[in-house]
Amino acid sequence: MIATPISAEFIHGTTELEHTARGIKPHRLPQATRERHADHQLSLMETQPSGVRLEFTTEARSITLEIHSTRVTYRGLQRARGAVDVVVDGADWDSRVLAQGDQFEFDMETGRTAVIEGAADLVQIDGLPHGEKLVELWLPHNEAIELRSMHSDQPLSPREQTRPVWVHHGSSISHGSNSISPTRIWPAVAAKRADVSLHNFGFGGSAFADPFMARVIRDTSADYISVKLGINIVNADAMRLRAFVPAVHGFLDTIREGHPTTPILLISPIFCGIHEETPGPGAIDPESFGTGTARFTATGRPGDTAQGRLTLQVIRTALKSLVDARTDDPNLSYLDGLRLYGQKDAERLPLPDSLHPDTASHELIGERFAVAAFGRHGVFSAPSTN
Repeated sequence: MIATPISAEFIHGTTELEHTARGIKPHRLPQATRERHADHQLSLMETQPSGVRLEFTTEARSITLEIHSTRVTYRGLQRARGAVDVVVDGADWDSRVLAQGDQFEFDMETGRTAVIEGAADLVQIDGLPHGEKLVELWLPHNEAIELRSMHSDQPLSPREQTRPVWVHHGSSISHGSNSISPTRIWPAVAAKRADVSLHNFGFGGSAFADPFMARVIRDTSADYISVKLGINIVNADAMRLRAFVPAVHGFLDTIREGHPTTPILLISPIFCGIHEETPGPGAIDPESFGTGTARFTATGRPGDTAQGRLTLQVIRTALKSLVDARTDDPNLSYLDGLRLYGQKDAERLPLPDSLHPDTASHELIGERFAVAAFGRHGVFSAPSTN
């Protein structure tokens, strides 16, 4: 077998690579941002390589990827393991679920934590098609990983990147929460359909219109940019309307410093019944403890928006008005999140934990976004105004 050093040329959708004692750890945020701005939640989320993949051309029929994963679990709750998805010449080939790795277990009732150490996974991919082909290995979207080694029966060559780059920022929904594998999170579904190179800045519990995140997007190469804001701000009860609107204006202004004419799409939240008319904070419903599945609930008072408290309905109105007010930016567009997943969709495909879509809903959202953004009449299909 041929050993191929895992270098930056093979890895797409990441910002930095850290060399550790075990191997190479992909980071989705730069070191300066991690050290200065990332709280515990964001620090955890940015190490989970949502949207990150190895891409190469090869005649190999057998490939082995050795990775060491680190996951967070909650005592009494069932959570899907991470997986490595294999895509060959743009078509889904296989998905290999991880079985090893380290585990940080958290007991939500007592607050106690435990560390359980594990071994590395050997992801064995056999029976690939004959001849030269493009292979993509999508890394787990929901577990931190360190890449240790890669072996094959024929040489691997890094893919030449010629596709447009789509940079997306959002919450845990954009990160991929509740989807069972990395190519079935909605941004990956949309990117595959549109044949663009995804750079996913979706971070669970961490989409707050933070100035540092706007700077990261400003400094990242992009042909298209989308920003999906709202659910984290409502769920955390992080802002009032007076602070929210200027924060989003400033977020967009900062992105424009590095991308003066790049098409930007501002997306409002999808339907989420617990927060449509009820402000946060959100919380885990205590009645779900012991059921094996966490459910979320809103703890605010329904209809309490008089003092500027935010609900998803208020957020959508504010974002639409904000885009309408930026008449000097012809390359900025708005997409109502209800077009991606609305109330009727929730009746047919309910959010299993009352907050995050399941795999089928991720695929629905991704397909709809691909049409709305990249389709024949999509906002990204029109030429930008230079």
